[in-house]
Amino acid sequence: MKQLILVIALLTVGLSYSQDCSYTLLGELKDFHDGEPIAQASIYIKVQNRYITSDSQGKFKIENLCTQELELVISHIACETKTIRITIKGDTFKVIRLEHHVEELNEISITSSTSRKETVTAQETTISEKTLKKYSALNLGDALKEVSGVSSINTGNTIVKPVINGMHSSRLLIINNGVRQQDQEWGIEHAPNIDINSAGRISVIKGAGALAYGGDAIGGVIVINPSRVILADSLYGSTILSGQTNGRGFSVSSNLSKTYRNGWFVKGQGTYKKQGDFKAPNYYLTNTGSVTKAFSVNAGYNSFESGFEVFYSYLNNEIGILRAAHIGNIADLVTAINSQQPLVAEDFSYTINSPKQDVTHQLAKLKYYKRFQSFGKVSVQYDYQNNQRFEFDVRVGDDRNKAALDLNLQTHTLSTDVILDSETDFKFKFGLMGRFQDNFANPETGVRRLIPDYNKYDFGTYLTVDWRINETTSVDAGIRYDFNKIDAKKFYRTSRWEERGYDLDFGDIVIEDLGTQLLTNPIFNFHNLAAATGVSYVINDKNSFLFNYSLSQRPPNPAELFSDGLHHSAARIELGELRLKQELSNRVGLTYMFTNSKFNATIEGFYNRINNFIYIEPFGIEQTIRGAFPVWNYRQTNAELYGIDVSLNYNATAQIALANTSSFIIGTDRSDNRPLIDMPAFNTLNSITYSKPEWNRLNLSLKSEWVLEQTEFPNTNFEAFIATTNQNVIVDISTPPPAYHLLHFYSDMSFDLSKKMNMNIALSVTNIFNTTYRAYLNRLRFFSDDLGRNVMLQLQLNY
Repeated sequence: MKQLILVIALLTVGLSYSQDCSYTLLGELKDFHDGEPIAQASIYIKVQNRYITSDSQGKFKIENLCTQELELVISHIACETKTIRITIKGDTFKVIRLEHHVEELNEISITSSTSRKETVTAQETTISEKTLKKYSALNLGDALKEVSGVSSINTGNTIVKPVINGMHSSRLLIINNGVRQQDQEWGIEHAPNIDINSAGRISVIKGAGALAYGGDAIGGVIVINPSRVILADSLYGSTILSGQTNGRGFSVSSNLSKTYRNGWFVKGQGTYKKQGDFKAPNYYLTNTGSVTKAFSVNAGYNSFESGFEVFYSYLNNEIGILRAAHIGNIADLVTAINSQQPLVAEDFSYTINSPKQDVTHQLAKLKYYKRFQSFGKVSVQYDYQNNQRFEFDVRVGDDRNKAALDLNLQTHTLSTDVILDSETDFKFKFGLMGRFQDNFANPETGVRRLIPDYNKYDFGTYLTVDWRINETTSVDAGIRYDFNKIDAKKFYRTSRWEERGYDLDFGDIVIEDLGTQLLTNPIFNFHNLAAATGVSYVINDKNSFLFNYSLSQRPPNPAELFSDGLHHSAARIELGELRLKQELSNRVGLTYMFTNSKFNATIEGFYNRINNFIYIEPFGIEQTIRGAFPVWNYRQTNAELYGIDVSLNYNATAQIALANTSSFIIGTDRSDNRPLIDMPAFNTLNSITYSKPEWNRLNLSLKSEWVLEQTEFPNTNFEAFIATTNQNVIVDISTPPPAYHLLHFYSDMSFDLSKKMNMNIALSVTNIFNTTYRAYLNRLRFFSDDLGRNVMLQLQLNY
């Protein structure tokens, strides 16, 4: 046995010494796009633990190699580091292609070292992940108000929709992880169903400057991107715990990511929030609690040459609507509007009763991309969304727990995008999109359906080009065409049909006469054109300008066309208009930017002229079996909006920073020569921040929020007859509330718990002095004051 072992050992040693290790690898490094050689690249040979460098022709040589798998790590300035494995079985020649000018392509989209932008010349602002973490317990609309020129329109305290330069709802596109959000966004009381904790960065683009996302973004585009995937073998995540006094609410959000150096990744995230009745300075706002449950999973493979992604998200919101907003008769409505106290104000409760919303949004996405040498990148994406909306009215008897509105919206989208970036100074992008949407309004609610059943078909195509003329000047331009078709089935009351004159203009769409009702089949086709162009010019290292122009068309949405009945969560009757035409917007924007070591300023001006501008305004009261409600009617006019947004930052010392954001806008109805309804008032925010990094990264901030009274508004008051007093009274639903001033405080510190874990503790106080106020753009301002003081404690663990 000993002799046998000795023989095997000798044979093994002999074979190892006889192995041929005289092979040579000849390599050549070339640019992925144009094939140019890459000189002076660093090549790390892992098995030999040594570095070599490519020559002026991009070539390198590795000698004395055995039969083996060789791993090389190749890096070069302005290149993406690349790791490759080469099997050596003899003398080998290998051409290796690197992405040489990826940074050159991106730098025209970068205006600072920390904010990468989606556009070249549009008026765009980014919100970082660090800032978004402050709003973990709040919502998207609250976070977006960090941007100058962005405000919100509210239905109570938790239904918050962003407003960009006076535009909201269907005039804003929300892109969530590359998917255009489709969650019945047309109503002001339909907040975006997005968990802000899933966002890593948000870009706010004012105007239709991002044609790849859609041509109907008259107001702007909000692009929500997740955190970037780290190409490293790593496991990391964070958990945020929040508690607040107003609403006695709490929230927890956690995420975990597993990434690999070869490009594979998987990420998961979940959020739970609960709040009870919120509180105005002097009373509780009965039935304003909310519960949010959300999670998402994301997995795929990410490399320079190719990759794919699978994404799924789920979000459920149960939101109470202020009980005092739902009244029983016209006299109570007048009393509620004129009263300084809500007609219903009970003790605190976590219970959410009717009226309320219960909305579930699901999103699934599958994306694949591939880069081709000396060409560019091609990506294909399919996404599916399912939005289920229930709205519950105050009902009695067997219908007590039955939804008054039951809408299910399903959306399928298939798109492809091609980026041609083989030339350093030019970047072309074009794409195609097809979408099918099915809306089902459940007739089993026992209530007349506000929105009918419909199918919607969309097709779009676009072409854009970015041209970097020289080191100081960049130009971009683009054009887009969209086709939209809406095929609906809708019942009209015969009396309403004739009252609006539809019997004369739309008699051919009636498919069945049921006596008191008519079944109709309205079909609309819209052809929409959009175009944009702009210039970015850098005067010197301190001064620069942006100029952009955009033309866009927006067809009327289903709510504007077909609304017909009581919208319960808005506490009003809404009437659509079949005669509505497409909106046509011409917007011009000019931006000046100044920056030095201590001070930076951004001043943005815009002018937006919109023909066939669609809006909704009140014109009376209608008594129903469920109470008296204002009637709001969709109308169309020619409008213009113009304004200025200012953002200033000054580092007074190494520890003290001052900041200001201000926004001013005027909206005018040119046809009737009067102000537009629902335009934000002038507002200015000033803050002073003290930072002491050596004290566990301490930050202290005091913010002053000053909102002036809106003096430019249309008079839409109307007269109502009160039967109990036998009097006609004026119902004042036009006059804006007075100006108000609020103070807010924020502080945070960070502690390193270990080499791989740190903890951030934040304490904030909003409305420090518990000021009583009412916001003009809060739809429930007629019935109650806005929120009082709120103290929030937030704990964030990063690991």
